[in-house]
Amino acid sequence: MLNTSPVPEIIIDNQGKVTYINQAFIQSFGFTQTDIPTLDDWLLRTFPKQETRERFIQQANISTHKQYVSFNFESIETDLVCMDGQRRAVIANARKVSSDAIPDTLIILYDITERKRAEEKLKLSGRVFTQAHEGILITDADGLIVDVNPAFSEITGYSREDVLHQNPSILRSDKHDALYFEEMWQELRHQGHWQGEIWNKRKDGQIYAELLTISTLVDDFGETLHYLGMFSDITQSKEQQHALEMMAHYDVLTQLPNRTLFADRFKQAIAHSNRNNSLLAVVFLDLDGFKPVNDTYGHEAGDQLLIEVSARIQSCIRQDDTASRLGGDEFALLLNDVSSADHCETLINRIRNAIELPYIIDDNSISCSASIGVTLYPLDDADADTLLRHADQAMYQAKVSGRQRHHMFDMQQDEQISEKQNQFKSIEDALISDQLVLFYQPKVNMRTGEIIGAEALIRWQHPEQGLIMPGAFLPATEGSPLEINIGNWVIEHAIKQLDDWIQRGWSLEMSINISSRHLQWNGFFDHLDRVLARYPNVPSYMIQLEILESSVLTDINNISSIIKTCRHTLGLKISLDDFGTGYSSLTHLRHLPVDTVKIDQSFVRDLIDDPNDYTIIDGVIGLTDAFHHQVIAEGVETTEHGLMLLAMGCDLAQGYGIAYPMSADDCNQWISTYQPNVRWIDLAERKLDAEQTLLELMDLQINYWLNRVVSNLQSTSDKIEHWPLMNHKKCHFGLWLEQAKKQNLFDKVWIESMKLAYTELYHNANSLKYQFQENQHRVNDTGITELKSHFGIIQSLLNAKKQSH
Repeated sequence: MLNTSPVPEIIIDNQGKVTYINQAFIQSFGFTQTDIPTLDDWLLRTFPKQETRERFIQQANISTHKQYVSFNFESIETDLVCMDGQRRAVIANARKVSSDAIPDTLIILYDITERKRAEEKLKLSGRVFTQAHEGILITDADGLIVDVNPAFSEITGYSREDVLHQNPSILRSDKHDALYFEEMWQELRHQGHWQGEIWNKRKDGQIYAELLTISTLVDDFGETLHYLGMFSDITQSKEQQHALEMMAHYDVLTQLPNRTLFADRFKQAIAHSNRNNSLLAVVFLDLDGFKPVNDTYGHEAGDQLLIEVSARIQSCIRQDDTASRLGGDEFALLLNDVSSADHCETLINRIRNAIELPYIIDDNSISCSASIGVTLYPLDDADADTLLRHADQAMYQAKVSGRQRHHMFDMQQDEQISEKQNQFKSIEDALISDQLVLFYQPKVNMRTGEIIGAEALIRWQHPEQGLIMPGAFLPATEGSPLEINIGNWVIEHAIKQLDDWIQRGWSLEMSINISSRHLQWNGFFDHLDRVLARYPNVPSYMIQLEILESSVLTDINNISSIIKTCRHTLGLKISLDDFGTGYSSLTHLRHLPVDTVKIDQSFVRDLIDDPNDYTIIDGVIGLTDAFHHQVIAEGVETTEHGLMLLAMGCDLAQGYGIAYPMSADDCNQWISTYQPNVRWIDLAERKLDAEQTLLELMDLQINYWLNRVVSNLQSTSDKIEHWPLMNHKKCHFGLWLEQAKKQNLFDKVWIESMKLAYTELYHNANSLKYQFQENQHRVNDTGITELKSHFGIIQSLLNAKKQSH
């Protein structure tokens, strides 16, 4: 009977000898009576670990004496090791099966391995259901909810009791019509599943977006038993997507059309003027005294002023007109259906009067005015770029005439035309007589300490006026053949210099600035190809064309096509220069196939002082990483700027903190003697995690900030350029600690201690600043010592957290 039993069984006598093993035991565990002749042998093979073996002996109450072995256990659940090394879960029973004279013990082993596995699967399924971050709901075949997981309640606000036996339609919002749900159910019935985005409503009435997957659960006969819905909340992602779409066409701050949308509206306005035989007023507007507002009241107040000005401009123009923010405090307007010059004067005066009304910002009354330039199309019969430039020139005339006024562009102004022609002729002569020279500003990899290349920068070595910067003469050449000729001259001399570097054994990249008009010149590609042919030792990949983002206004598609040809046919690299100043940056990243993005120096310069500039640069680094571009920062003026950029993930840099633009001979000498910045290399080698990176940023910024404050307090009012940000609510620390919360960095006690410490530090600094401004002389050492004492608390918190790593 025992031998035919499907249950593994073994008999052991009172001497500890195995006297019988049935066939089921051998099949289940692989041991024969020869393998385990005694109880000790069986226990040793079944429980190889001594600790496990002793625990089983104790649990089973097995006692071994010289004369006999006794057993006393029932229903012990344990794991056994089989002959082949596999583990099986069993329930073991022991019972006496013979007389007292021969007290044999029968051990019965019930194999529960599959049952345990099934239990584990059930436990795992339960954990998945309860611990999943996605919301899960299960309905019966009629569509009534039978169960939901905790994530469902967290996302929707409905408890499990709220929704049991309810139809999922209680979540429905009004964003989808009946046809949408009809198509959903049709696909679900035909394919057995459906996936898509859907807008639903929480218990509190708030609308949210979710990514939903519905699956049909059927029995063995194909009959529907349940419907399983799994969803995740994608509201934030949808909002970010909407924000990105807005950024592609609208200025983030003022919500006015950006350059891309403005260019499209410009074409439509010109077509409308031609079609209706009406005048189009092209207006260029620049605020007067905007920089002092920023310096006096802070960047936040300056931003608020720009928003208010934008709103006033929009309130003065008609629905078919367009107002655009081109950058900083510059605006461009398109006023349609202007009947006459007098009508245009009336419209401009209305805008000026609105702008000049007082502004109340943070309880401060701020006055502001505007200088405005206007040109009328088709009286000024030019293309969009030229019209805007003419309006800009007229605005400049308004500025130099005393500001707070407007000026109408006049094509017949002989004096201006003559002046421009004279300047043009002088520049032309300078090119012919070889007065133009190239300076070179090195670019380095701060992380590795390597020199990666240099940017070629044009200068005019005037025989009488000395060295003239490009901003003083290149604008006069815009739109003329001379602009192309100068651009070609720069290309030829820069590549010649690169050839010289290669012969010296230096592998450096040469960056050459190219205007968008030059890039679109019909002979651009052929000329570049001929120059490269003259220098066969120069690899094309060591040449990088830098294109000003702010110059890409009209035909992005054409420029993109030319760039692709330069990259794929000639093997050149492309850099998008002054990134962030063109107000169409996302569009450019999408459509322009560039290799490198250069962060404009206007953002880098105030990186440590202005949290807004920090946020912009952090966003640009994230964008370039997402689009797989290199990123380089220009305008790195101090070691601290470089340290902060390194911590943020930007390794490449150029600026006065590395080297000033130099002549070719000086640049060669600089390259030969260059020594990497030791502090940059040290930071790069430390390989910081997210928490350590934030600590490093905090340490850098607060030390830089304190030194600026102390320097001002020890100076005199006439020597102070400006104060660093003195508002603790808007400083870097507030931004970083909020970031730390979201990323679960640092502990709450440390964060609250840090908040209290920097709040007290800022309050103390503001008191000393007020004392300084009232008395107009340096603050005594006692006040500065107290300020440094407050700073010491922050330094202690930072050091303690650093040491914990």
